[in-house]
Order: sequence, then C-alpha cells, then structure tokens
Amino acid sequence: MLSGGKPDPESSPFIKETNVSRSQRSLSVFFPAYNDLGTIASLVLLAHLTARRLTNDYEIIVVDDGSPDGTGELLGELAGQYPWLRVVRHEHNRGYGGALRSGFASATKDLVFYTDGDAQYDPREMTVLFDALGSDVDFVNGYKISRSDPLHRVVIGRVYHWFVKVAFGLRLRDVDCDFRLMRREVLERVELTRSSGVICVELMKKVQDNGFRIAQAPVHHYHRSYGKSQFFNFPRVARTLVDLARLWEELVVRKRHLRSRPAPEHPDLSGPGAEG
Repeated sequence: MLSGGKPDPESSPFIKETNVSRSQRSLSVFFPAYNDLGTIASLVLLAHLTARRLTNDYEIIVVDDGSPDGTGELLGELAGQYPWLRVVRHEHNRGYGGALRSGFASATKDLVFYTDGDAQYDPREMTVLFDALGSDVDFVNGYKISRSDPLHRVVIGRVYHWFVKVAFGLRLRDVDCDFRLMRREVLERVELTRSSGVICVELMKKVQDNGFRIAQAPVHHYHRSYGKSQFFNFPRVARTLVDLARLWEELVVRKRHLRSRPAPEHPDLSGPGAEG
C-alpha cells in the first residue's frame, strides 16, 4: 500500500483497467521532485510496473530539484539497483518550472508522461490517459475528480483556475492538474521558458494556441501524505503573480509564441473531454 492510504496496485477498485494493448510506441515517465523522500520510491516503482504494461520500451526519470532532505541520496541508491531509472540532479533548486524543463529535455521516447513526486496523483492512472490518446489526439490533460486538499487551498485553487482560464482564454477543465501525457512533437514545437509554477499555464496556452488536439481525462487526487506544499507562502505567491502578469503580456498581448512556430495542419481541439 502507498503511504497515506493509497490503494494496493493489484486490488484498487478506483484505477481504471486500460483498454490499450501493449503499445509499440516508446514512453518516457518523469517526476519533478523536491523534498519527496517519503513518497518518491513508491511512485517510481508504481510507474515502472504500469509502464511495462503499456509498452516494451520505456524509461523512468526523476528530476531532483536540489532537495535537502535526502531525496537525492535515495534516488542514487534506487538508480544503482534499477537500470530503467535515470536521475537528473540540480545542485541548487531551480523551481518547479525549472524541474519540468529538465524533465522534458531529458525525455527521449515517443510519448512523454509526467506527474509530481509528492504522491497526490497515482501513476497507475496513466492508463486512463493512454485510453484517451487516440490517433486524433496529441495531448491528454488530466483533471481532478475531486481535490483532496485543505479548504483554503481548494478555494484558492478554484479562484486561480478561473482567473487564468479567463485571462489566457484556456479551454480546459483543470489548468493545474499536473498529470499529463503528450506526443514528442508537442515538445519539439512548444518552447517553455518559465521557472515557477506558472509554467503550467505557459505549457497549456502554447499547446492550445499551436493547434494541438487536446483530450481531457478524469484522475483521482489524494491528500499529501509527506512534506508540505512549497507554494503557499506570501513571497512565492507574490512572485507567481508578477510572473503570471509578464506571461499574460507575452502570450495574450504580444503573442510572441505564435510568430516563429506555425500551427500543425489539422483541426482545433478534438477527442474525448475536449471543451470549447
């Protein structure tokens, strides 16, 4: 059983059984991790067990973003035991966006999946995203069935979601659900620049505006069982708001991301769960 009461890998009634046969497409799975000593080992093993059901060609990557709690040392021990695990280490903390950018840059396979290292999402549910990745879909964005956080975080999260959805014109049910599967072509066309959590808005705005076809799939969200959120303190929130304002100017006012990258030649959003 995962820490925090998460279901057993073989017996969970909540995890949807995949309808996808073992794929010939290769898969990169990565986790950005910061002070996730108590959760990252179980996540890595669950990701391995799930990925090998989906494809014969996969890799698991963890980006240790300068964790001072021993996360890096534990990952080093795991990498010594498991050849399918690669660890990317940041000597100093680069922020959530910096960790995501390192993960995307390190991924080498046809499909790329990522989720956070704090175990608030279950990597076994990547099968749900695989089911939604039809031939007419480029990117599958998860959305939380129900957010398992303290009330103040739920309220702030909803306000933030609706604010950025309106401000950036995003056609998504959940901007901040860090449970995503995408084709490599998306990463080859979309250039990410942010080092803060604003990178999630940057990613989804650029994916949408470049004409990639997005599907949306429901996933479970669990209480944090180890550590605490790095976001909810005043200086970090203030920096995020400033970065968000600058991003809005770049992507909504100036539309710089559309000047050098032509959109793919296919219709706009399609696939299950897409919203207009």
